[in-house]
Amino acid sequence: MNLTATESAHLDLLTPRGPADSADPCQTLLALGEEAMAQRQYERAYDLFSSAARFDAGAHRFRREINRAVRALVPRWHFGMMNDAERNQAYAKAIQQVVGEDQLVLDIGTGAGLLSLLAARSGASRVVTCEAVDVVASTAREIVKQNGYADVVTVVSSLSTDLRVGVDLPRRADVLVTEIFDCALLGEFVVPALAHARRELLTPDAVILPRSGRLFAQFVESPELHSLNHVGEVDGFDFRPFASLTSLEYFSTTLSNYRHRPLTEPVEIFRFDFAQDIEPTTHHVDITPRESGSAHAVVMWFELDLAEGVTLSNSPSDTGSHWKQAIQTLPEPWRLEKDSPLGFRAAHDGQRVLVGPAHAVPHTRVR
Repeated sequence: MNLTATESAHLDLLTPRGPADSADPCQTLLALGEEAMAQRQYERAYDLFSSAARFDAGAHRFRREINRAVRALVPRWHFGMMNDAERNQAYAKAIQQVVGEDQLVLDIGTGAGLLSLLAARSGASRVVTCEAVDVVASTAREIVKQNGYADVVTVVSSLSTDLRVGVDLPRRADVLVTEIFDCALLGEFVVPALAHARRELLTPDAVILPRSGRLFAQFVESPELHSLNHVGEVDGFDFRPFASLTSLEYFSTTLSNYRHRPLTEPVEIFRFDFAQDIEPTTHHVDITPRESGSAHAVVMWFELDLAEGVTLSNSPSDTGSHWKQAIQTLPEPWRLEKDSPLGFRAAHDGQRVLVGPAHAVPHTRVR
């Protein structure tokens, strides 16, 4: 069997050499793949396992190893996202509204390629889309080709910030579509990606989809939620030192899976215009509790304005949303009194959102 240049290089560099050398190339590649997995070099492990499978006539014996690398590279939320009917329908409607003939569309964050296919189906003359994970980008190319749009959609294995006009794009794009949002909007680096795109990749009057987003917060009483991020005594042992390892910031989960009692109405804490620069900020928010109780956590969710009349949300009432909700537990429960105004601070650094007491909010940069 003929080897690719990459496969030959793997063997030339790393296979033992000597007059009595009888090393099995497949076993060598397998061992190197296992080593890469142990070092969390998952893309390299995928390449090595795949090389072993192509080198060996009985390729199926490497199927589990390849899948282990895939599982590490491709989070399972991709499948939930693709099967999120509300999300898909909203984007389809918005893209059909803003994309037309003779337009060059830039899609940031290919994933499986749905937004690019929707843009192509809506009449775009050309779609350029990027995906940082090679195995995902490769699969997206296959999906694009299988659906008959390979002459319209180009998938680039790259971060959007590495794209260049005249190299990856024939010119500046007329429309940008993206869905690189986490449960609290900012956690997948959408702010720097959009800033770079506006500066380097888009026409001055380009349409950006989504247009804007709002982030809401609500305080809830829920010892169950608090226990997901805090610990005290366990079977008579003091585990409080483990508190140093708790998360200051939010994590993603489905609020309805845990017993909870809302103590406040939802309040808007941030509004983002994706056509403008978004700077880190901290500001004061006032709210009046509707119930008395101990606030163990603040729940956050977003609402995206995709296009005229088209919105998308991951609020607790949207139980089918693959994003779930953002939950930030409070280090110590806050005592809230019904009808007694409460002040708190909301901060974001362009990547993460943090809620804290009115007198201080640690403002940390996520790296």
